[in-house]
Amino acid sequence: MPVEVTPGQTSHGGSHGISMWGAPGSGKTTFLAALSIALSRRNDDWKIVGSDPASTDYLIDKTSELSGGRVFPEASKVVERYHWMLIGPTARKTRWWRRKPKLGAQPRIRINMIDAPGGLYAPGGRAAEGLADLRQRELLDSLTQGRGIVFLFDPIREFKVGDAFDHLHAPLTRLAERMLAADEMQDGKLPHHIAVCITKFDDRRVLDTAMGQHLINVEPDDPYGFPKVSDEDAQTLFRELCRISRSGHAELVLNTLGKYFHPDRIQFFVTSSIGFFMDRHRNVFDWDDSENLLPQEPGQGLRVRGQVRPINVVEPMLWLGQRLAATNPAGVIPR
Repeated sequence: MPVEVTPGQTSHGGSHGISMWGAPGSGKTTFLAALSIALSRRNDDWKIVGSDPASTDYLIDKTSELSGGRVFPEASKVVERYHWMLIGPTARKTRWWRRKPKLGAQPRIRINMIDAPGGLYAPGGRAAEGLADLRQRELLDSLTQGRGIVFLFDPIREFKVGDAFDHLHAPLTRLAERMLAADEMQDGKLPHHIAVCITKFDDRRVLDTAMGQHLINVEPDDPYGFPKVSDEDAQTLFRELCRISRSGHAELVLNTLGKYFHPDRIQFFVTSSIGFFMDRHRNVFDWDDSENLLPQEPGQGLRVRGQVRPINVVEPMLWLGQRLAATNPAGVIPR
């Protein structure tokens, strides 16, 4: 997947970052922890490297918890900043007059991730008083300076609680206010790219909904036979899942995205941070035994049943990185 530039530069000289938001329990922290695991499972040279000790510690600790310990990372209680670099394989350019290929540019995607507690996205855009206000302003600063957004839509929470619209509309409204004041709205839209990630594809209820809409396919070269929903069909699944919202307001999410973002800057992904269960003896996906969550005693939380096989966790990051890179007029890879 060729990427030859990093994200465009802000007016302050720093790289545009990627911010993440979603309702409480939508899986923001787990999504971040699954990113390193997902990259390790890819058959290419893409890797993630921390740009500071805290980010590196996060990679080590959370990856170990999720993969080795098979426990879900504790949800964020404060705004946490991570600075990573996605580094890809070095391009090789072959010349007919050279015996050895010439090394080309190495793709690098800078990710300045802001992971914030879901409570910061409460109705009205306000969380608890005190420090929460400061953290919310910090998050809005990140959204204002950045140009990439990962929005996690949890269909299970939407079925039980139905508050996805509340957690999307409030920060978008405040972000639009800031961008308008800075004269950075483009044709009445935000200049950002947004990856809408439908989470918990491993949950049987989500999988069955996709099957009912005939959106499931299996890649011919997949030795395990895992089901998937193409990015082209992801929006259709999103629209169908919105219909089961407890509040009935989920359909407003899609309309709101269309009002605030350019259509070609919105991309839907069907994701799972833990993936499906697969018996290691059979080594193939079993439609009748796919749940990868292990029930626990009350108060003990959830555990992962089998191996962690993230689905579409890397792809939103690479898509955002490529789109942000395309906005860099200089086209230079900083080292």
